[in-house]
Amino acid sequence: MPNKNTSTKSRYQSLLKDVILIVLGIFSASFGFKGFLLTNHFIDGGATGISLLLTNVTKLPLAFLLIIINIPFVLLGLRVMGRTFAIKTAFAISGLAAVVAFVPFPDVTSDNLLVALFGGFFLGAGIGLTIRGGAVIDGTEVLAIFLSKRFGTTIGDIIIALNACIFLAATYFLSVEIALYSMVTYLSASKTLDFFLEGFEEYMGVTIISTEHEAIKEMIQKEMGRGFTVYSGKKGFGKKGESENVDIVYTIVTRLELNRLNNAIELIDKEAFVVMSSVKDTKGGMIKQRPLKH
Repeated sequence: MPNKNTSTKSRYQSLLKDVILIVLGIFSASFGFKGFLLTNHFIDGGATGISLLLTNVTKLPLAFLLIIINIPFVLLGLRVMGRTFAIKTAFAISGLAAVVAFVPFPDVTSDNLLVALFGGFFLGAGIGLTIRGGAVIDGTEVLAIFLSKRFGTTIGDIIIALNACIFLAATYFLSVEIALYSMVTYLSASKTLDFFLEGFEEYMGVTIISTEHEAIKEMIQKEMGRGFTVYSGKKGFGKKGESENVDIVYTIVTRLELNRLNNAIELIDKEAFVVMSSVKDTKGGMIKQRPLKH
């Protein structure tokens, strides 16, 4: 078992990593705000979008509104996600407000399309890095989690409904054109956020049911250089029901390796039943330790 000093060191290293990710997220989001969105009056979805909208309408400082708008989300995060999450989120939002208020950034471009795309990119990257660090700078998802548990709806539906209200308000208070460009900003930020959260490689979980499971396991290990998990199961079909025992093989590969794996399985057993599904991210094991083979 690891000793106390090793465990303490590991916790400090993990905390340092989280702080670095949050700080990088703060500066990325701030650059998106001040380098692109603010001067062109574009907004985003979520709590940051509400802050940007109110800044344009009331002329109050964005740094002030970021704190005020997010206070309820921090308190809700304390209830829904726990104290550690709430403390990290309070640090992230306070840091974002401080950087927006006191750190100068250049106006990169006045081209509306570039502003929408790259403003959304840097904002989405900032949100994604912050979430990787165990916090948020946009509390919309915390609210969505809470409401989904309360009313039995999906998180995605709640986020869509909230953002629809924000963009309708932007249409009324700003203009239709700005609202449309703001939707482009939101889409850019969302895609960038997905990219940072799901990782730089997309993984596929593959379940293989075959009578040639021994040969398939050997192929995955020796030819693909990947690990696998084996479940004990039974094959069954139609009126015959359960007919025979079989080892069910499960492995994870990158999307780039999927075609190679399918071809190798077909060479071993053309009748193999293969189920493939997208995997958001992985941790541990061999998947990130070995280089890709094409």
